Amino acid sequence: MEKVWLKHYPKGIPAEIDYDISETLVKVFQESCKKFADKPAFTCQGTSISFAELWLKSAAFSSYCQHYLNLKKGDRFAIMSPNLLDYPIALFGALQAGLVVVNLNPLDKAPNLQQELRDSGAKAIMVLDNFTNELEPIIDQTEVHTVILSSVGDLYGFWKRNAIQFYLKFIKRSIHAWHKGHTVRFREVMKVGAKKPYMPVVLDGNDIAFLQFTGGTTGLPKGAVLTHKNMVCNLKQAHAWVKDIFEEGQEVAITALPLYHIFSLLANCLLFIKLGSENVLIPDPRRIASLVKVLAKTPYTTITGVNTLFNALLHNPIFKASDFSRLKLTLGGGMAVQKPVAEEWQKVTGCILTQAYGLTETSPAVCINPVNSKTFNGSIGLPIPSTEVQIRDHSNKALPYGEIGELCVKGPQVMQGYWNNPTETQKALDQDGWLHTADGAYMDEQGYVYIVDRLKDMIIVSGFNVYPAEVEQVIKSMPGVNEVAVIGIPDPLHGETVKACIVKEPGSSLNEQEVIKFCHDKLAAYKTPHSVEFYEFLPKSPVGKILKRELRKQSEQDIVKKRVA
Repeated sequence: MEKVWLKHYPKGIPAEIDYDISETLVKVFQESCKKFADKPAFTCQGTSISFAELWLKSAAFSSYCQHYLNLKKGDRFAIMSPNLLDYPIALFGALQAGLVVVNLNPLDKAPNLQQELRDSGAKAIMVLDNFTNELEPIIDQTEVHTVILSSVGDLYGFWKRNAIQFYLKFIKRSIHAWHKGHTVRFREVMKVGAKKPYMPVVLDGNDIAFLQFTGGTTGLPKGAVLTHKNMVCNLKQAHAWVKDIFEEGQEVAITALPLYHIFSLLANCLLFIKLGSENVLIPDPRRIASLVKVLAKTPYTTITGVNTLFNALLHNPIFKASDFSRLKLTLGGGMAVQKPVAEEWQKVTGCILTQAYGLTETSPAVCINPVNSKTFNGSIGLPIPSTEVQIRDHSNKALPYGEIGELCVKGPQVMQGYWNNPTETQKALDQDGWLHTADGAYMDEQGYVYIVDRLKDMIIVSGFNVYPAEVEQVIKSMPGVNEVAVIGIPDPLHGETVKACIVKEPGSSLNEQEVIKFCHDKLAAYKTPHSVEFYEFLPKSPVGKILKRELRKQSEQDIVKKRVA
């Protein structure tokens, strides 16, 4: 397929990015720390650390890993932390020591944690002491020999740190005591590690940087093997796309999505390290009122997030009355951005909500809309530099413009495979290096790609394909709808029928018949919901993705109960 998208690149964006095998994330990090030494690198809850401080503290962390934990190049080191200042110190400390970082979700449950730790073979882990209750019971079934316990206030001043710890431990009672194995506190790691010099490790682009687990919501988690080359190339691709709107050392990014998630890791942490700019860390973005307070006093120029986060902010009157004069880029990814949300965002902030697309397996960016776009177009954008995209049918044949098939990707950012899982690797990567994403999509004649839905989420009604995203867009445009997810449920006559799961706006009197009629007037009959259920809230992942698997499971259980009754 011709790379037609190149004809529609904004001026100044190259078709290809240059890469040298000697370039690693460590090199990028160290160069930025020297160049922007006095600039703030990360801020959390009013406390900041500069690039110079980040370098010194991460070097102390590296030293501790090398001298006291005896970790060697290639050993796996797990991090289980929300967005706190400890995270980037441990991240860059581990990378500088030549370790492979295994990012773990601190809200995950014991079975997933056990599998990910055992699969990765991690020998040590840093975990926030608020989240040890699921980890401790399974730690003996892993290869982890040392647990570094961090606390919310580790990098804060004496009075602030102790006040926070007192509140969490004795008022909220959210800190769990640890009773197993060898543990050391993060502050002790910093103190002891600083006494011996960090020993530089020889790395190149072929060395593994991350085992990034994915797929836990749909099956057993798989560790995507991402090398320094994968990550640096994607960093360069993203930087080439946005560099003309940013000024080095002057930007401020709101980092609400957790850094252990690949989207935030690249688009916030690594990109703004390269730009020499500040990441404002939000430990818990679900607390919208607290987030809005941070936004009100922060002169931020960028915010990234998922559709549910932007939607929640737009329902906060204080946020809507804020000053958005410095906002240059709003980047949406992780899940589809709904058109009504994007249009309202632009109306409120004056800044277009730029939609992007990526996967854990692609480090993550694949497509991004031009940052100079004037309106939201519903697409995931154009393939970024050095990236090939094809839409293929079930026989692996490339489809023409406008036809729906599976989105396939090739480029230097594509993973090496799944760790210790050749079967799943062969399913995802073909012999020519194309990653099969399992996302249904089409490409228009300008090269813009449109996701119709995850192929696994597609609903088949009497042989007709229904893409939930299309129905969701229609329902979301209804007055009184806050959030919506559309799923397929088993039906003896049609195979499946469409069900809408809705969270109403406060005070809304919306009912099932109104939703069905609204959809019937705008959609084909087979796409119209057969049933509607209203919820107080929809189940979500830690980054805000609606968990349709949980909704399907619940709906199927309800069907069984009705049959039994």
